Amino acid sequence: MRTTSVTLIVCLAATSLTYAQVKEQELVREAGTVLAEIMKVPDKGIPNSLMQEAQAIMIFPNVIKAGFIVGGRHGYGVVLTRDENGVWGFPVLLSITGGSFGGQIGVQATDLVLMFKTKRGVESILRGKQLTLGADASVSAGPVGRNLAASTDTSFRTEILSWSRSRGLFAGVAIDGSKVKIDHGATTMFYGSPPPPVEVILKAQLATFPAGANDLRNQVVQLAPPPQPKKP
Repeated sequence: MRTTSVTLIVCLAATSLTYAQVKEQELVREAGTVLAEIMKVPDKGIPNSLMQEAQAIMIFPNVIKAGFIVGGRHGYGVVLTRDENGVWGFPVLLSITGGSFGGQIGVQATDLVLMFKTKRGVESILRGKQLTLGADASVSAGPVGRNLAASTDTSFRTEILSWSRSRGLFAGVAIDGSKVKIDHGATTMFYGSPPPPVEVILKAQLATFPAGANDLRNQVVQLAPPPQPKKP
């Protein structure tokens, strides 16, 4: 009887672990889908010229925003960064949380993409801190398609450009202040235990890695390839 109980516990633990791994793999896959879909419409996608300037990119599929007078948002996503040579690394998994207050009611699911023009905000996350959007780094709505020229001044002044795609209904005004930080538990589940250092992941210095990590990295590389070395 005791042997049967132990076996059952081991099987349940293995099933739970497998489910968690699948969940993180699905998150990375969804991030790639969001990026592809937001880029495929020429007049409403992220301008290619801005992607070339990106030093880091965060993608949050299905951030849930809900409220009745007092509201909040919560979700998970990934970040990829360039190294000093402009080469993209593998994704590290993140969480995003935030609150809001005001006349609001409803539920909304939003796909969110953040493009970093500098590494400052991302570097604070790598040091174990959380990034408060709008406080630690300025955030502006990113231009789309042919609207790039009209938003040039804003693009130059801000550190982070944001794009979103929403489903559902939400009425009212939300206060900026969403907090982003590394989700170490999810990153461990995705890459395996013991997890490789975050710096190693972001610099693509892994001997082995999940296929989904390489798929998303290749997708970003195609959109924003590293600079070509100058001919002597």
